[in-house]
Amino acid sequence: MQTEIIISGFGGQGVLFTGQLLSYTAMDLNLEVTWFPSYGPEMRGGTANCTVIISDEEIGAPVVQNPAIAVAMNIPSLDKYEPVIKPGGLLVVNSSMIDRKVSRSDIQVLELPATQMAEALGNKKMTNMILLGALLKKLPVIPVEAVQKSLEAHLPERHKKLLELNLKALQAGADAVN
Repeated sequence: MQTEIIISGFGGQGVLFTGQLLSYTAMDLNLEVTWFPSYGPEMRGGTANCTVIISDEEIGAPVVQNPAIAVAMNIPSLDKYEPVIKPGGLLVVNSSMIDRKVSRSDIQVLELPATQMAEALGNKKMTNMILLGALLKKLPVIPVEAVQKSLEAHLPERHKKLLELNLKALQAGADAVN
């Protein structure tokens, strides 16, 4: 089975890191994976997105027209990716930064105030981990526990001081989903 995920937001929100973490976890689980990052000319504040494809079979191409899952961390991301999600797919929305409702009725929508939740944990840079935890609880493409293990193994040394907070954020996101 193949799952296509697009993660999108402003540069500096951890969009690319979230995709990398999913990719590392998939590789750790011996799955096939592609990670295709894209970002504007300015890293911080410009738009950024990445496409992650996870499969148990060989992946034909890293480009996705109609993903099964999209994570929208801001309004430009929602505007761009809401129309292209496959019918029946999942759209994860950071309602802390998006003040409009999703207009499609043929997709699943998971809205949560991820930035506010991250601030409650003490660092709004954990928004991406909250959204990832929620996504993986709603649609267990890969187990949250595997992502936690991969995070411990692949977090750059300079960010090891944030490991516990990242783990808490992943769990908070998962716990926020019924």
